[in-house]
Amino acid sequence: MAEKKEPLFDQFPATSYQEWRTKVEADLKGADFDKKLVWRTNEGFNLQPVYRLEDIEGLETTNSLPGEYPYVRGTRNNNDWLTRQEIVADSAAKANEIARDVLTKGVTSLGFKLAEPTKEEITVLLEGIDLCKIEININCCQRKAKAAVENLVAYIKEKGAEKCFRGSVNFNPLRRAFRHGGEIPADFVETAKAMIELAADVPALRVLAVNSVMLSDSGSYIAQELGYALAWGADWLTALTDAGLTVDQVATRIKFNMGVSSNFFMELSKFRAARMLWAQIVKQYNPECECACKMALHAVTSRFNQTIYDAHVNLLRSQTESMSAALAGVDSITTTPFDVPYQTPDAFSERIARNQQFLLKEESHLDKVVDPAGGSYYVETLTVSIAREAWKLFLDAEAQGGFFKLVAEGKVQDAVNESCKKRHTDVARRKEILLGTNQYPNINEMAAGKIQISESCSCGCAEQKGEHALCGKRAACDFEELRLATEAAANRPKVFMLTIGNLAMRLARAQFSTNFFGCAGYEIIDNLGFNTVQEGIDAALSKESDIIVICSSDDEYATLAPEAFKYLDGRAQFVVAGAPACTDELKAAGIENFIHVRCNVLDTLKEFNSKLLK
Repeated sequence: MAEKKEPLFDQFPATSYQEWRTKVEADLKGADFDKKLVWRTNEGFNLQPVYRLEDIEGLETTNSLPGEYPYVRGTRNNNDWLTRQEIVADSAAKANEIARDVLTKGVTSLGFKLAEPTKEEITVLLEGIDLCKIEININCCQRKAKAAVENLVAYIKEKGAEKCFRGSVNFNPLRRAFRHGGEIPADFVETAKAMIELAADVPALRVLAVNSVMLSDSGSYIAQELGYALAWGADWLTALTDAGLTVDQVATRIKFNMGVSSNFFMELSKFRAARMLWAQIVKQYNPECECACKMALHAVTSRFNQTIYDAHVNLLRSQTESMSAALAGVDSITTTPFDVPYQTPDAFSERIARNQQFLLKEESHLDKVVDPAGGSYYVETLTVSIAREAWKLFLDAEAQGGFFKLVAEGKVQDAVNESCKKRHTDVARRKEILLGTNQYPNINEMAAGKIQISESCSCGCAEQKGEHALCGKRAACDFEELRLATEAAANRPKVFMLTIGNLAMRLARAQFSTNFFGCAGYEIIDNLGFNTVQEGIDAALSKESDIIVICSSDDEYATLAPEAFKYLDGRAQFVVAGAPACTDELKAAGIENFIHVRCNVLDTLKEFNSKLLK
């Protein structure tokens, strides 16, 4: 007789949400629950500290299986995504050589950039590559995209690979308007229609791009990128069905290239929401086949959050980003090499980028499970919340005349640039953390010598690139400019920690101050502690310190800080670590500099740079 097993939790009484909430509020000892434990996201909705079964009751996202409409759980019944590598080379022959080499290393999708997509160049480029096994993606000047499709299709037919070929030509007529401002080419709809007709015999060749990765890399928020991506795709459908094509002809030729940032669960949920909303948009055009509602989705890990200093942290960022995309069931992933901010990726960084995806497949087996997040109370709630915010933006774009019109008027670029500006402010205040740049920097690292490329966008990007251009300024740029200025200066400022008084507080504030000034690349001189402020000031001046930071407790500052400031007598910059209750009295005594968690770190360090660098 089989052993009877008791349900695991039958011996424990069920706990309601209210019982849990009451216990937590008691533990908070009067602190406001919403202020302490509820997170207000940049997307415009709140996240609770706990989710339960009742939170997903009534959500339709749990009513389908992978491969079933509306595809929230994926467009396939497997999770074997393609690992894509972008090939960087000066010629088609060299690109072919590199491509054939990386194909022996597990890559299943290739991205090429062609200056001249002639039949001869494409023949050289794809020589020896199995078109039935490897996805081919071509990026070229938009004026030459039609020729690229025509010549690629001719080559595919020569090889007899029409039915098995998978790939894309990245036709994005909005690229110039995004990067430089200005108008969209007047004939782009005619060009797009001609490209679809040229590709008619190659069913899996996608020729219309929705490159919302450009928005993500320019600092857009997650729901903002999704809302605009949906509006972009819908405008393709509207423009080309109005031009005489069927929705099935158009929808099956669109490829979404989306960014993925380090907000792990939000990005995972974004891709699930993207498939669900896109399927419903296409459905409204009454396609003959429901398969036209499937979204072709390529994910590219972020460049916006990559850094020059402590660049190997970029590996941690892109690893979690690749994992978000993989668990979300995207079709293919490009893992951006960690050294992109300062040089053309080398063989080592490209190998590491490939292996990051192989770790997810071969070591973690993420390709063996479809939509493992499905049913998660948290992820399902996130999926719906992001979908709602993105849908609002989509409807707003439609109400204003559509995405193409908004881009032509510069409204999309301006909205994304506003988000970018807000995120830069959050980085400056350390509300958004970039490990190794605005938090826990390697204070002895020097980066100027490794920078081989310069970024086109600086603080005055709008003036340089034209009105209504996406700035695309990485989140770390401001801090990097600060540190590079320190490196270039004749004198590297020295910061001395005058640690005195309460042991716990002086250690904590010395660590905070080291972290604070380290973000500018200053030399830090820490100490075990001093018995008197005179002893500490004398030691600091003997080291030729430029900044002296007094680190003590709030109560002790009332007497120690004025005493130290008076004894120093202007021989160096004097800083109080903290925001004590006696701040007004200290200011009245002439003390001007205070550093604490509410500071704008970037602006404060810029002020010190202006005073100290020669």
